[in-house]
Amino acid sequence: MDSKFIQWVIFGILSLIWGSSFILMKEGLTELSAYQVASIRMLFAGLVLLPFAIQSFKKIPKEKMGLVLVSGIIGNFFPAYLFCIAEIKIDSSLAGILNSLTPLFTILVGLLFFKTTINKQKTLGVMIGFIGLCLLFATGKNISFQNLSYAFLVLIATFFYGLNVNMVGKFLKNIRALDIASVAFAFLILPSAIILFSTGYFNKSFTEPGFQMATFYSIVLGVVGTSIASILFYMLIKKSTIVFASMVTYGIPIIAVAWGIYFGEAISLLQIASLFIILAGVYIVNKPQKQ
Repeated sequence: MDSKFIQWVIFGILSLIWGSSFILMKEGLTELSAYQVASIRMLFAGLVLLPFAIQSFKKIPKEKMGLVLVSGIIGNFFPAYLFCIAEIKIDSSLAGILNSLTPLFTILVGLLFFKTTINKQKTLGVMIGFIGLCLLFATGKNISFQNLSYAFLVLIATFFYGLNVNMVGKFLKNIRALDIASVAFAFLILPSAIILFSTGYFNKSFTEPGFQMATFYSIVLGVVGTSIASILFYMLIKKSTIVFASMVTYGIPIIAVAWGIYFGEAISLLQIASLFIILAGVYIVNKPQKQ
């Protein structure tokens, strides 16, 4: 099967999963605290991948084990808590815009710390995608910047994403995606369980329907939105480029618009035009450069 086709398929699936993750977080936060939603997410992601981690431990070189652990922490653990805490105070539109800074942080971190070279074509593609994304949210509901301290948490998370993309792309290129993800999340089971226990989650009434649904959404967020999505993301990094992999953040608002249509929200032609601008940016980044 064509490699480019596989890249775009993974890109689409990741956009669908992560574009829906904001809804799952919001639903989880209706009855649970931010720390509880994030802890359940990390805990179940680790438990699902634990059977694979047992074999993966043997396949990862000892000198790379520390990097795998760091990848799990900066690429999943910290961002999970940062996003949940931030979404207590900021709306999803602002979170979406700030999350789109991941490709820009990927370029910046790569240039400053990993000595990577980004050509003008890829830089142009990232900028076009960001312009389209800003236009998309600008045509929607009003964006509130009243809680800048919480918005800054999302900026920190996107910086971690950019750092993780560069680290995986440079140092873990020869390790299978499943091995990286399973071992990384296995390390996170214990700290996630400790945080979940310390927040008083197990003292709540498990018979309340609202509590059950919030827990269910958090579990789905961990199993699908974290463990499965992380494997696909590692695969995308290995099969394409680190910049194209980070561009998956531009697919998220497309799914957000689809959710809006599903719930009866008005979608303007300008918003549809924004989607094409975003896709144009993704295409330019992934388009082979002429010799």
